[in-house]
Amino acid sequence: MSAIRLQEVTKAWGEARAVDSVSFETAAGRFAVLLGPSGCGKSTTLRLIAGLEQVTAGRVLIAGQDVTSLAPAARRISMVFQSYALFPHLSVAENILFGLKVRGVPAAEQEKRLKRVADLLGIAKLLERKPSQISGGQQQRVALGRAIIAEASVCLMDEPLSNLDAQLRHEMRREIRSLQQELGMTMIYVTHDQTEAMSMADQVVLMKEGRIIQNASPAELYARPVSAFAARFIGTPPMNVVSLPSITGEGLLLGIRPEHIRLDDGRNKGKGVAAQVDAVEYLGADSLVTCRVGAEILTVRLPGQVELKRSSEARLAWDPEAVHLFDAASGLRVERETHTVVLTT
Repeated sequence: MSAIRLQEVTKAWGEARAVDSVSFETAAGRFAVLLGPSGCGKSTTLRLIAGLEQVTAGRVLIAGQDVTSLAPAARRISMVFQSYALFPHLSVAENILFGLKVRGVPAAEQEKRLKRVADLLGIAKLLERKPSQISGGQQQRVALGRAIIAEASVCLMDEPLSNLDAQLRHEMRREIRSLQQELGMTMIYVTHDQTEAMSMADQVVLMKEGRIIQNASPAELYARPVSAFAARFIGTPPMNVVSLPSITGEGLLLGIRPEHIRLDDGRNKGKGVAAQVDAVEYLGADSLVTCRVGAEILTVRLPGQVELKRSSEARLAWDPEAVHLFDAASGLRVERETHTVVLTT
């Protein structure tokens, strides 16, 4: 049974549709990410699942039950917001226990759950402090604790790490994923950060302008993006999607990931693509080389440090199976097997 299912869900304000006929489902115990740029409808979709926004059309089901018209409290879910939303006058323990007290959970059960959650999150020594006395990362753990202690089978998270610095985000990604797996929770997680999505998710729902572009595993999103938009959105740095008719033929865009391009060693004279180096960024483990091929720019990711200078000539090469093709007009994927791709210039 699906833990979460959306059937043709729409949210409209007049003529404007923030969410437009969205359908997807997530199995119990899976970590699903709603991914996309700002304004794509991912947070609104999450709020529709939570009941914080009213559905204009369609149905929301949780554990097989139609909850479309139910109040948030009746949906048996927990939620973590972008802002930590902690009560400043309450201690860490009181913040975590707030929901249980409101629901009248017996004191002994409250203490039992609090100890377990505090131990899981490593905040047992912070329980008597106020939110102002702990760091941002610790406040985020408190917000997580408040969601976990409810012992709901479904947890919704709306960009919970956006207020943290890069190092803390990296640490919290690991912690959240580990907690989700240990507790067996179904998690729907909203982010605009494709690194978070790719490193945490079992399932990624990529959105644009209120619609789903692709619903797939991280591996499939990377290997077989269904459109030029998906190709450019996934990957660090993103896929090169360029117009090179001499290689692809007319009406097609060439997609090639930076890490799949190599410098031709010259042994196969005339092979590869002639390019001019625009810039070289040395990042330690690898280097990003920006090259110009005619009017197009390609980024190349090479291991270690490379001996290339600005304005120097280079030849770029890649394996045929690394090529992705997209229709120039629609942006949709075109199967490579139906087209001959020439890798000579």
